[in-house]
Amino acid sequence: MRGRIAGIWVSIVVAAVATAAARAGSLPSVSSGQRPGPDLLYAPPPRAPQLENTGIWKAPPILISGSSAYRAGEYLYQDYLYDDHGAGAVAWQPNDQSYNSEVFARPGGTYTYPTAPEYASNAADLVELRVKPLRDATAFRITLNTMLAPDLAAMSIAIGESPVPRAFPHGANASAPAQLFLTIHGSSADLVDAATGASLTPAPTVALDLQRRQIDVRVPHTAWSPGTSVVRLAAGVGLWDRENGRYLIPQGQADATHPGGAGALPQPTAFFNVAFRHSEPMPNPSNLSDELANASWWRDAAQAQALRVGDLSAFHDEVDFGKLAQGVTDESGVPRTGPMDRILASRFSDGQGADWSAKCGSATLCRGELRGQLQPYAIYVPTTAQPTRGYGLTLLLHSLSSNYNQFLSDRNQSQFGERPPGSLVITPEGRGPDGWYYDWAGADTFEVWNDVARHFRLDSSRTVIAGYSMGGYATWKFATQFPDLFAAAQPTVGPTVLGTLYTGAEPPAAGESTNTLHSVASLRNVPFRVWVASGDELVPIAGTLPIVQAMDALGYRYEYDAFAPAEHLTLAINDQFGPAADWLGDRRIDLNPPHVTYSYNPTMDFPSDGTAAGHAYWISGMQLRDTTGDPPIGTIDARSDGFGAGDPPTTATAAVAGTLPPGNLGVLGFAGQARAWEAAPSRPKADRLDIAAANVKSVTIDPRRARVTCGAQLAVSTDGPLTVTLAGCGRIQTFGP
Repeated sequence: MRGRIAGIWVSIVVAAVATAAARAGSLPSVSSGQRPGPDLLYAPPPRAPQLENTGIWKAPPILISGSSAYRAGEYLYQDYLYDDHGAGAVAWQPNDQSYNSEVFARPGGTYTYPTAPEYASNAADLVELRVKPLRDATAFRITLNTMLAPDLAAMSIAIGESPVPRAFPHGANASAPAQLFLTIHGSSADLVDAATGASLTPAPTVALDLQRRQIDVRVPHTAWSPGTSVVRLAAGVGLWDRENGRYLIPQGQADATHPGGAGALPQPTAFFNVAFRHSEPMPNPSNLSDELANASWWRDAAQAQALRVGDLSAFHDEVDFGKLAQGVTDESGVPRTGPMDRILASRFSDGQGADWSAKCGSATLCRGELRGQLQPYAIYVPTTAQPTRGYGLTLLLHSLSSNYNQFLSDRNQSQFGERPPGSLVITPEGRGPDGWYYDWAGADTFEVWNDVARHFRLDSSRTVIAGYSMGGYATWKFATQFPDLFAAAQPTVGPTVLGTLYTGAEPPAAGESTNTLHSVASLRNVPFRVWVASGDELVPIAGTLPIVQAMDALGYRYEYDAFAPAEHLTLAINDQFGPAADWLGDRRIDLNPPHVTYSYNPTMDFPSDGTAAGHAYWISGMQLRDTTGDPPIGTIDARSDGFGAGDPPTTATAAVAGTLPPGNLGVLGFAGQARAWEAAPSRPKADRLDIAAANVKSVTIDPRRARVTCGAQLAVSTDGPLTVTLAGCGRIQTFGP
């Protein structure tokens, strides 16, 4: 019976954490036919053992890093993911072949793990710390990101105050104010007097849950009882020397059983990760010299600086056991608006830990550097009140050599988020710095979107996409794959192929299948504002101009702004995106436009991930006749007379020029060209579809959304045999030779 009750509690908490379905209306919905975007966007949440509760633990996790809360008798602290980099002990070297080579995704700390695989470059990464008073003991629960062998890691918790900082026990080479120290390693724990080092009895007990990577520790009241007092807590996590019964101290270089990265520190601390860090600095790309010296991309800069001297005094929480005894709920330590880092449970994992040497950069396979199920992402919540229909959503995708925190303190994020009536802005990690949004790196975008839809009310009609550099490529990629997901798009210095240095004069290094120029026809109903830098050394404008010229030739809506003088990082450093935010504005998606054009490139599909395309608006089920092309492209152009509207007249191509409002670099000017649409003319309604197809074997039309009947006239032009299915009508016709 006890096991059954525990199982029921697990189910309840998992439902509370994941919210089994997205909030009503938060994801796109249609009256019939194919939903916009990939199936993964609508997938139910996976089971997440590390987020589950058993036994005495009932409160749902916070899932916002660097925050704390009282929840129904439990105190919770939520740490950052993959921030376990220890002290910043070694000067950064631009040619370092480890993760430090990622200029805008390197950590502040420089510790490296032992090379033995059970450490998985992540064994001391704290996910969560909980405290709960019981009738006869005080319970602590520690959740780690990685636990391949529970006796590899150790954690010490400083309990209470002292006039001066006390040295952590077991050779940790760190200090904090404390009355007592509780140390847990594997299935053992001890409680010692911080001043004398004397052991207190009875000893704490430890229970391990390897599946959930959780450590449950009980400190008997006969050894220490907080009563209803306010108790200062601090904590650090490091590695345990199993042979010598003490902490492992990093050395200069890691080997199979010893961590490295300590540089010339005279007494390196053992701690890789520290709890209760509520004020970690955010990255500041507009001040690159400071950012390169004190990297904040993984939110570990303050931790790295404190661990250089081994003093944890700045990182602590005052835990009110009176509140805990009364079962008070206090969420004042959880941010509600502004930039923050969230945690999601992915349905994809490749073991545990991290592999900082993993490389992606191709269109075929990307598992990424972050291998575990829990993944981080950044989100900006507007300071204005939530709109009645819910927030808009802006995908703001990060650059090559960057991570999910790239925009965390930028106006690129805040100006997009605060544009009326208010939009959430999300930046997925993409499993690492170089995924180019393929395979798991691409799937991460839709998992993050799905997670946000479970936690916030969204107005799905107000979704737009943007990105910088590699994120700009993803803007082209996702908009051409899934055009009915987006009301507008705004790439900044983004290539139109996978890779840099593309000029259009030669095939892309990663293959022609990555060239979004071949799918540009899909953008009939997605206006673009394209920002490029005239002197871009990584993404030459010669490589981006062809796709804009193609949009112009098709009569599509766009604005193309070339900034001069400017190189690849100029717009990021300048950090002024007001005009782009104003242009995105309150644009809305028309899920059922009268005229749909869709070019399908199946080489971008990853069916096993749930990210296959092949559908847009009221067209679905596209199958190509010839899949041998480089890339294979099939195009459907379908116009319905059931709407009583013709195509909007296109204005003539016009020159544009202007300046940005002052940013960090002053006033930047741009010049370019644009086309727009005028109001669509009315025309007589008719029960007719005009379809033109190239290299398409079969396609399905949803007549209800196309506003025609099952008996609609089909006027079809095709370059080969084409089977057209009218969904729900029992009508299938084949056209062509």
